[in-house]
Amino acid sequence: MSKSGRTSSGAHTSAIGRRSLLTGGAAVVGGAAVTAAVPTAVAQAAPQGVPAPGAVTVRPGDGRYPDLVRGVNQRWCGAPEYVRLVTSTEHVVAAVQEAVDAGKRVAVRSGGHCYENFVYHQDVQVVIDMSAMADVYFDPARHAFAVEAGASNLNVYEALYKLWGVALPAGSCYSVSAGGHISGGGYGLLSRLHGLTVDHLYGVEVVVVGKDGTARAVVATREADDPNRELWWAHTGAGGGNFGVITRYWLRSPGAKGSDPSELLPKPPSEVFVHATALKWDDVDEAAFARLLRNWGTWHERNSAPDSPYNSLFGLLKLTHRSSGQIGLVTQMDATVPDAQRLLNDYLAAVHDGVSHRRQALSRRMGEHAPMPEFAAPRRLPWFIATDSLSGALPAHRAKYKSAYMRKGFTDAQISALYKHLTREDYANPDALVQIDSYGGRINAVAPGDTAVAQRDSVLKLQYQTYWTDPAEDERHLSWIRELYRDVYATSGGVPVPDGVNDGCYINYPDTDLGDPAWNTSDTPWTRLYYKDNYARLQRVKADWDPRDVFRHAQSVRLP
Repeated sequence: MSKSGRTSSGAHTSAIGRRSLLTGGAAVVGGAAVTAAVPTAVAQAAPQGVPAPGAVTVRPGDGRYPDLVRGVNQRWCGAPEYVRLVTSTEHVVAAVQEAVDAGKRVAVRSGGHCYENFVYHQDVQVVIDMSAMADVYFDPARHAFAVEAGASNLNVYEALYKLWGVALPAGSCYSVSAGGHISGGGYGLLSRLHGLTVDHLYGVEVVVVGKDGTARAVVATREADDPNRELWWAHTGAGGGNFGVITRYWLRSPGAKGSDPSELLPKPPSEVFVHATALKWDDVDEAAFARLLRNWGTWHERNSAPDSPYNSLFGLLKLTHRSSGQIGLVTQMDATVPDAQRLLNDYLAAVHDGVSHRRQALSRRMGEHAPMPEFAAPRRLPWFIATDSLSGALPAHRAKYKSAYMRKGFTDAQISALYKHLTREDYANPDALVQIDSYGGRINAVAPGDTAVAQRDSVLKLQYQTYWTDPAEDERHLSWIRELYRDVYATSGGVPVPDGVNDGCYINYPDTDLGDPAWNTSDTPWTRLYYKDNYARLQRVKADWDPRDVFRHAQSVRLP
């Protein structure tokens, strides 16, 4: 939708974004106030908005340029000829056409959270910045919620929940934006209860480039008779930067019916239990560490079916380096389900069984996604307040990440490798960790080919992380995380090759080491680690919609 209030097809919509919520008034679109889809209390106040500017071009020498050529990961800083900030689909079409006509290499930024240099690469000459396209609104023409590519997670949560009482099972980091997050699958603390974000994706608008070099905006939906349906499917888990520039998504749960928008997406729990505690590393020897990981794996193997009474419980086990002093455990669970307190207590007892009874408040920031609140005892909180509390992010940093899915708990060899590297005395970094997330539940109620996310029977998901600030220390930190990962998956060539225990990697945590024979000594390519049997189908979509390979990076889908 353009800022004039019209989609690329010309249909009127009603729009509201976080900036409207913060001013207490409804957005004005095309000269008309928000329609009855917005609650009356909001729609009554309709101050005239300031018209959005045209597309803005920022070049070297402009004071804004340094901020616009780097992402959250400070390892990556580009030097494009210019950055084009867009505020409408028409702007995107024009920006892509201009770059193609000039033979310029183009990349797209939404929230700036890409873990690798896919956007800020030395060969990229033009960056299209989507951050000003951040509206969240109900589109009556498509009977679905529209989310523009630059909208952040918190922006989306606040608009959907406060105005319509619904939510998406998306990520916890507040500043991650929809453009890349949703296209890669999108998961978070509500995913065991409601599946992945892409399980609710109805449609996507994408600016593509045809064989003749002409840029145009197309809409693809999940409707069975949509001739563009395969393009929709490719955006249900293939990641960003593959087929075109995503401008907006439409979201409506499969099977959702009726005229009331509040019935078209999942409703989050009205209240949740939030629990954040830690074990002191001084109390955890190798035997206790092994017991903790076996407990964690066993519990998830037994309690991750789609119909489990625990499908609203999402835990994050934060195995920080010993120098941090703590191992953290953060849990969120629906407080309104029958016998919720007992279920939560039983879970905590099972995870800590035989490990240590000396638990304490989690007292430090652990990982990228949140400065953890001190909830030593479970606290019952309204859902949005809990979501806001857990949505923090680290300040600017240098970082490296890796990922893995797990179908079962850890093997003894994996536990031994984790303990070895997390307690190494030659590497002391309190901001290095392996975060092990709950998975499964309703995520696993979807078949592997129904979306581009092929991993649909895992019970755990891992994110390997290390953070630092001094560029001179790059090699030290990169060596530690690479050696850790290699040793955990030593029996399968240094990577989590799909087997009875492991199930590949997550494209939204991209890791170019997967394509490096120095670190992947298996015969399994990075494409299979991410996509498994879905990759050939993604290649066919690539050939149909980006035949000139305009949109490419180190791990983009390749032309067949």
